[in-house]
Formats: sequence, structure tokens, C-alpha cells
Amino acid sequence: MNSIQNIFQNKPSKVLSIFFTAGFPKLEDATAIIQVLNEARVDFVEVGLPFSDPLADGPTIQESSQIALQNGMNLDLVFTQLKAIKNSHSMPLVLMGYLNQLLTYGEHQFCQACIDCGIDTVILPDLPMIEYENHYKALFDSYGISNVFLITPHTSDDRIRKIDTYTNSFIYVVASAAITGAKGAISNQQIAYFERIKAMKLQSNLVVGFGISDQSTFNTVCQYANGAIIGSAFIKELEKKGLDGIKPFIKAILN
Repeated sequence: MNSIQNIFQNKPSKVLSIFFTAGFPKLEDATAIIQVLNEARVDFVEVGLPFSDPLADGPTIQESSQIALQNGMNLDLVFTQLKAIKNSHSMPLVLMGYLNQLLTYGEHQFCQACIDCGIDTVILPDLPMIEYENHYKALFDSYGISNVFLITPHTSDDRIRKIDTYTNSFIYVVASAAITGAKGAISNQQIAYFERIKAMKLQSNLVVGFGISDQSTFNTVCQYANGAIIGSAFIKELEKKGLDGIKPFIKAILN
């Protein structure tokens, strides 16, 4: 059982994950952010690897990625920082990045670095299914790493069911066919999409992301999934209030 499966076994509903970009707002902030999120009782954290062309991300996360890169963040430093705090927090970390980053770093080196940091789950939004089936599944399995696939309102039932068979952590349910970023209230169209997925009775845990920003949107999507990921709204709060704003932000969502 991997670290994420363990979370859902102990807490099958209203699981809260927070996304932030490593190296934002300051180069060395990742370790402190993770520590405060751990103290705030977040269930797991999605650490974004800053990238020059983050196609799935909206303006807020793109900007945080650019700032992180300007600050001097790179994969070696991300892994060094995460390894240094490996034993100082109890919640799992998930790495979110892009396939080119893995290829540039070296496939085996990337996987080993994840394991050295205590990370066993990755999200690579641009990893094609065929490449996963032909190569990366065996690679990740050899290291004990779980890959998270994303689905959108346009994903066919057949593909969703195939993803379900490959999932041993969670399926990332993209709340809308758009880039990341707060969108306001959950629409009736989104509710219909969530109901469709829920009615499929998949074996995998479901976590909703993209546009989840506050207690209302979090509670709404948790009626249809096991939990949700909040990213852009958290990054905006981090930019405005720094570390001092983290615990009040989390408390406002969970209370």
C-alpha cells in the first residue's frame, strides 16, 4: 500500500490536498510551507515542479512557476529540500511536473530522487497513455512509484475505465475542461459531470482539482469525490500573507 492509499483507507471522504510551486514565493520556502501545512492537518501536499511551459496551469500557477525559476529553483534543489525534511512531517507528498522534466533529469535518476525524498506518487499531466503502457508503467513499478492520471469532462467512459485499472492512488478529476484557477461556484454542468463519474462506481479514489478555492466549493465537490486539491487560491493567499496566512486559510476550508 502506498502513502496515498493509506490516507484514503483512514479517511475515505473530505480529503484535502494543497498544491504549491516549489521555490515560490522565495527559493527556500518549500520546507517551511510543508511544515505549516502539516501542522494545519492537510492530508497530502502536491508539490509543483516549476517549469517554463506548464500547459495545464492557469495564470496564477504559471506566474508562481516563473518566479520560482527566476529565484533559481531547479530539480536538484527541489529534491535536496524535500529530502532534508523527509522525516519531519507525517503527510505524503506528491510531485506534479511535466514529462520533459523527467526526461531531461533522467528517468531513473528522477525516480530514485523521488524515493530518496519519501515520495511514491507523481502527476505528469502530459504523459501519454500509450507511453505509460509501453514504458513508464514498468519503470514506475520497478521503483514503487504510482502515476496519477487526469480525466476531464471530455474523457470517454472507456478511457476512464482503463485509467481506473491502472490507478493505485487516485484519479485526478479535472473539474472543468480548462486550465487551473479559481472559477467561482460549481456550475450545474460540473455537477452533472461529477454525477456521471460517481455513477460509474469506479474502484479508484477520486480527487477533484481545478477551480476549488474555498469551503463552499470544497464541500460541494466532496459530495461526489473523496477529496479535492486547492492550488491557485492557496498560491494567491501565500503571495498576499505569506506563511502566516496558511493556517487561517486551511481552517476556513475545513471548519
